[in-house]
Amino acid sequence: MSKKHKPAQAPQPQKKNPKSIAAVAGTVLLILALIAVLTYQPSNKPVPTTQTPPTNTQPGAYEFVKQGEVRFQTAKQDFIAVIDVELAQDDSKRQLGLMYRDKLAENQGMLFIFEGDEDRSFWMKNTVLSLDILFVNSKNEIVTIHKNTTPYSEQSYASTKPAQYVVEVNAGYTDKHKISVGDHIAWNRF
Repeated sequence: MSKKHKPAQAPQPQKKNPKSIAAVAGTVLLILALIAVLTYQPSNKPVPTTQTPPTNTQPGAYEFVKQGEVRFQTAKQDFIAVIDVELAQDDSKRQLGLMYRDKLAENQGMLFIFEGDEDRSFWMKNTVLSLDILFVNSKNEIVTIHKNTTPYSEQSYASTKPAQYVVEVNAGYTDKHKISVGDHIAWNRF
């Protein structure tokens, strides 16, 4: 009588402990995160106007990028002063504004552009610099100025009349150049 040979069986896979798999995966992710942190090199290039601003929220994280100019004029169209501006014309840029900036040259500012005249309100949360905030209606007339705003304040600085534009400049700029309610702006973008 011949012996029947049993076919060789493939080795059975060992069951893995789900806890050990999670520990290995966690370790791998930790190592990858550490490599990313150690090899990260920030760029000092200004953010192009077609990109979303960086998400870094530390003072000094943003560099001024000239996107236009604002000219201040009397009601009779006499020239008062001119500043270079960054434009805040979408929700994300309007929400960010000049927050986290630790410097702004005297001839620099930001122009916020909205769709139409409405009551507007700004605050200084996360804003390092004291600013003058000018509310301007669709006829380009300055309708409200809040001077020397308080950095980091959550106080509401509201327009006294509906406004379509808001200009932010360094605190004291409006006094230095004698800009007042009733004066006008003219602006252009580059």
